[in-house]
Amino acid sequence: MALGQIAFLGSGETSMAGGRIFENLARALPQPLRIAILETPAGFELNSHQVAGRVGEFMKTRLQNYTPTIDIIPARKRDTPFSPDEPAILKSLLYANLIFMGPGSPTYAVRQLQGSLAWDIVRARHRLGATLAFASAATVSVGAWAIPVYEIYKVGEDVHSKSGLNFFSDFGMHLSFVPHWNNTDGGEDVDTSRCFIGMDRFNTWCNSLPAENTTVGLDEHTGLIIDFETGQCEVSGVSSVSLVHDCEPKMYPAGAKFGFNELGTLILPEPLESGIPAKAWEMVIHAPPLDEDKPSADVLALADQRVQARANKNWSESDRLRDQISALGWIVQDTKDGQKLVRG
Repeated sequence: MALGQIAFLGSGETSMAGGRIFENLARALPQPLRIAILETPAGFELNSHQVAGRVGEFMKTRLQNYTPTIDIIPARKRDTPFSPDEPAILKSLLYANLIFMGPGSPTYAVRQLQGSLAWDIVRARHRLGATLAFASAATVSVGAWAIPVYEIYKVGEDVHSKSGLNFFSDFGMHLSFVPHWNNTDGGEDVDTSRCFIGMDRFNTWCNSLPAENTTVGLDEHTGLIIDFETGQCEVSGVSSVSLVHDCEPKMYPAGAKFGFNELGTLILPEPLESGIPAKAWEMVIHAPPLDEDKPSADVLALADQRVQARANKNWSESDRLRDQISALGWIVQDTKDGQKLVRG
């Protein structure tokens, strides 16, 4: 089992700090880099595609050296054409080696993804080596327990917990996540730390959780990268990450590393596919080859022109065509058997 890395961001997925985290993740992945961005946490918003698209544009620019393929997955709402149970819109997830979810509503994300085909595919891809990255609302939603932020902060409901997607239950662990840990949007008048609900309400929330739960608090523009292979967790960004056991936080500053055992005892699923419905597992394992892995007509035409340019010993034109082909995501290799195209 080659479990992928997981990154959690407290905020700032399109900031300089977020960019560094994405670059660290991309650097460790095999090429070609295929990124899938799930719209789900913002699926209730009329502009959810733009919310996810902004992250996609940021990644396209920041990770341009990796020539990524970026797909937006419009898995917005169950029982609609854009359902997280609709196989047709989830196809890109089957091939992604970096999967991202970000802003929106934590409880909405849980309602739409819990037990869904999309979430089962995400879990299966991770067990086969795909890296996962979560920011803001998505960070809250993947925990064992989710703070219903909007319900408490905006609607005025009493402090309570909601069951989360509980990703780490697959590994025998009880982890919950709180982004925006050190938020100060409220200024001197309102405590908006602890994901906007404030210190007092967070303490009430924390004390209501089972004793085995560990809460990971992530400061603004700060992330935690979990590497299953090395057994290490690394804090990246501008501030710190706090591990909260029995409601007592222990802070790790940016640049710090600590052992996975600080989060709990890892139990690997055995066999590999256990806990994942057969339908999702079969889709991932037997995904057909992508058409995108074959050169497009435009790439082939440029390659033919380059062959002719080389035959005419027009080396400057050959180099220009090579660069054009490279910009379209393909690398030209000149071998003893002739020209070969390799996905960049």
